[in-house]
Amino acid sequence: MRSSNPVFSRRGFSRDNGHAGFSTAPQAGGAAVGTQANPYAQGNPYAAQPQAGNPYAQNPYAQQDQQYGAPPQAPVTTGRMTIDDVVLRTGTTLGILVVTAALAWALLPVDDANLSRSYGIGIGAALIGMVLALVQSFKRKASPALIVSYAAFEGVFLGVISSVVDNRIASGAAMQAVLGTMAVFISVLVAYKAGWIRVNRRFVGFVMAAALGFILLMAVNLLFAVFGGGDGLGFRSGPLGIVFGVIGILLGACFLALDFKQVEDGIAYGAPREEAWLAAFGLTLTLVWIYLEFLRLIAILNSSD
Repeated sequence: MRSSNPVFSRRGFSRDNGHAGFSTAPQAGGAAVGTQANPYAQGNPYAAQPQAGNPYAQNPYAQQDQQYGAPPQAPVTTGRMTIDDVVLRTGTTLGILVVTAALAWALLPVDDANLSRSYGIGIGAALIGMVLALVQSFKRKASPALIVSYAAFEGVFLGVISSVVDNRIASGAAMQAVLGTMAVFISVLVAYKAGWIRVNRRFVGFVMAAALGFILLMAVNLLFAVFGGGDGLGFRSGPLGIVFGVIGILLGACFLALDFKQVEDGIAYGAPREEAWLAAFGLTLTLVWIYLEFLRLIAILNSSD
């Protein structure tokens, strides 16, 4: 399965020729067994067997050992990702994001005299964060330094934009957006664990198609805004802005369900511990998406009063 977050669309988190084997029983990595004895072996990218194409289970010195007469060694197994690893890494990235957001809020005033400078710093931090996110997304392995740096710069952007909305448009908007994001996260987690949300191929296809359409519409709206002025086609203001704000939040909730499925699969399939950084990165991306949609929706609602 290809997740909504590009960081999950890599060898560690995809199987069945790019689609999730939702009907396939998960199997943690262990000793190598024959494919006839284990019908799920090829579906598990972390099974400790060369036939499954698991780069973490292969012994790179196997041929050298045979050449010099040394007895073959068992595959080297590394630490496996656990839910505690995912929670710890996610807490780290979100903690850094919150700290830098708070510092940006306190140190970058948004009064009339300093608004342009603070806003420019926020936009610059957002661009740097986007570049870091893209670099990490295309890397084959998790880079904690990149992920932590992304969280820091993204926090600066969120701190500035939140301060602008909270101080100049709607007092208390930032806290409302935080509470809304937390409510969505908890609600989706409970619904997912209770089985009310079933992440299957049809669900993935629907979410990805809806997300693609949403992003394309926002891109067209941005182009009209740049060349025509105002808010372009009006997708980000007025009644249409409210509708698209709600749609954006719902898409973020769907992305969370996809992320939960990817984390669950990674743990069940014995993903290496460093993949927990990718899980934390993906969850952080989704939570930032939801927070910004809430903040935008609150600003639109208060502007229309």
